[in-house]
Amino acid sequence: MIEKEAENAIRWIREYVEEVGAKGIVIGNSGGKDSATVLAMAVKAIGKEKVVAVSMPCYSNRNDFEDAKLVAETFGVKFLTVDLSNCYEQMEKEIQCELNKIEIEELSKEGKINIKPRLRMTTLYGIAQTLGYLVIGTGNLCEAMVGYTTKWGDSASDFNPIANFTVPEVLEIGKYLGVPERILKKAPNDGLGGQTDEEKMGITYQQIAEMINTGETEEEAKQKILKKFQASKHKREPIPVYTFQRKNYLDKKEG
Repeated sequence: MIEKEAENAIRWIREYVEEVGAKGIVIGNSGGKDSATVLAMAVKAIGKEKVVAVSMPCYSNRNDFEDAKLVAETFGVKFLTVDLSNCYEQMEKEIQCELNKIEIEELSKEGKINIKPRLRMTTLYGIAQTLGYLVIGTGNLCEAMVGYTTKWGDSASDFNPIANFTVPEVLEIGKYLGVPERILKKAPNDGLGGQTDEEKMGITYQQIAEMINTGETEEEAKQKILKKFQASKHKREPIPVYTFQRKNYLDKKEG
């Protein structure tokens, strides 16, 4: 079943790229299972010559870079590296300097962490716009359901072929498409806080997948998941906007 859905998603990628008239795809290549699987899907959909993988280290683990390089070499795509360490450091200093003016002594831990994925997405869009490519998303359903994603960071993309697949399903697709075993067995790690994803969340992706598929898992994990699901609702919804009744002739011209 998952192989059929993987092929359907690959066809969807191809059709979407053709529909919008893009020349190719840019992907943030972290060296993890999600980006590796999406990269493999993109290559099968439109060909390796139209896919650019971008590694964006930011005081990152050297092993993550080596894994990203392995993924790019495995699927034969162009591989770029943009080191964001200096950029991040400078931005943090500039923000802190301004916060001092309103008597805030230190930028929060989460505030610091989330700068990095937003810088990465800025980088991807800079490259994509230059090439006439689309930025492809790599966030999975488990992450979205508990809000384990950065708004306007890794959650941003032009389209996302794995947004409705759980982590176990992504792993199956990766195996089916030939993602290196080392990548698939690697503990998920966003490279931002020195811990694995599951250590940070206090729950496992398997438990989240169980909740998605059955509504049940271990009671303690269930309560944590439900709490995170409610708290992260804003990340899954469109931006709230104030509306009022008015004539909008442009709306009438759509379609």
